[in-house]
Amino acid sequence: MDVLKKVPVREQDPKVRATNFDEVCLGYNIEEAKEEASRCLKCKNPKCVDGCPVSIDIPGFIKEVEAGNIEEAAKVIGQYSALPAVCGRVCPQETQCEQRCIRGIKGEAVSIGKLERFVADWSRENNIKPEPPKETNGKKVAVIGSGPAGLTCAGDLAKLGYEVTIFEALHEPGGVLVYGIPEFRLPKETVVKTEIDNVKALGVKIETNVVIGKSTTIDELMEEEGFQAVFIGSGAGLPKFMGIPGENANGVFSANEYLTRNNLMKAFDENYDTPIAKGKKVAVVGGGNVAMDAARTALRLGAQVYIIYRRSESELPARVEEVHHAKEEGVIFKLLTNPKEILVDEKGWVKGMKCVEMELGEPDASGRRKPVEKPDSEFEIELDTVIMSLGTSPNPLISSTTTGLETDKRRCIVADEKNGQTSKEGVFAGGDAVTGAATVILAMGAGKAAAKGIHEYLSNK
Repeated sequence: MDVLKKVPVREQDPKVRATNFDEVCLGYNIEEAKEEASRCLKCKNPKCVDGCPVSIDIPGFIKEVEAGNIEEAAKVIGQYSALPAVCGRVCPQETQCEQRCIRGIKGEAVSIGKLERFVADWSRENNIKPEPPKETNGKKVAVIGSGPAGLTCAGDLAKLGYEVTIFEALHEPGGVLVYGIPEFRLPKETVVKTEIDNVKALGVKIETNVVIGKSTTIDELMEEEGFQAVFIGSGAGLPKFMGIPGENANGVFSANEYLTRNNLMKAFDENYDTPIAKGKKVAVVGGGNVAMDAARTALRLGAQVYIIYRRSESELPARVEEVHHAKEEGVIFKLLTNPKEILVDEKGWVKGMKCVEMELGEPDASGRRKPVEKPDSEFEIELDTVIMSLGTSPNPLISSTTTGLETDKRRCIVADEKNGQTSKEGVFAGGDAVTGAATVILAMGAGKAAAKGIHEYLSNK
């Protein structure tokens, strides 16, 4: 074996997977996992751990994998993360733990994410469940939202003996893990459902179909229902649009709606009658992971798909792996291109898009070079569907119905990064509701920090 190279991971063939919703990446088997684990240098001062938002003892679990003690490896990860099978699939490891891996200085970094996924999948297949605490401390905490931030916060608090209830607005728990990320990246029945069941096994109660701000308010939870602290992990579900002519036409969707119909409401499955626009020619505007998810979904539903992004490939915010998979499957990238207008037929349906070519000028506030229009470079693309994937912001429902909760100009809740404390006593927040749309693992890191903050707050009260 070449220790400088990762053990390659098996994947579905691009031509086959472009026609189905089965998982693209097939993961390691035990021999491959042990071989990959043996590449770890077992650093005395592991930089990979500094790169992990939930500070998993990475060399500790990899050592157990190399020795074949997979259950021990699962216990090591379980001390830090409630969602290892999710993180092993959707975390941007290449910019976090793996980017700091010393092995990666000469050669390729250790496949930390694929090893985490292997351990989590092995645990599921061998029915390994987390241990609930011996007794509870009688203190009640409410968690709003069952996405990555809420599940992590709830799991950590339950391990400390708190009686935790999660309130979820939708009919299924999981937040963005069930409505946002497609089946081919994150299988719902096997992976997501198991991780949620593991959080429930710690003693966490989950109530679905409860919209905080409508069904009940945070003030009522604290004053009337006896919750001594509340964590807000309600995410960012409010889509953004460009404000260009024709954007209100039939056949224009937010990526949020399009993915929710397909993932949560199972539009891709013939046994469900959820309506979805199966366009023939689809443009997805944006360059993040959500844009890749929407494009790869539209492709699987039978469309020719374009990604329209105003900067160049090196500025694409999506993970390199996602871009690579989208290209392999046949998504067409129109980079340095910006939509000016959505063209509409006489019946009010999308018929195309007027675009302009861009070039990169000086860096802007984000540090990326600013796209500038090329003069006289307008052109049209024939389309029947447009999906806008320009990011999301938090829904103002919670902040507008909670007294004394401070928000910033983007309507995000203001919270201390170290412990999640908001401007309202006993109320903590984290994840996309605080930062705006970000990653699963950053939301988990915030849920973890808030669980610690809540524990300190209630211990000193």
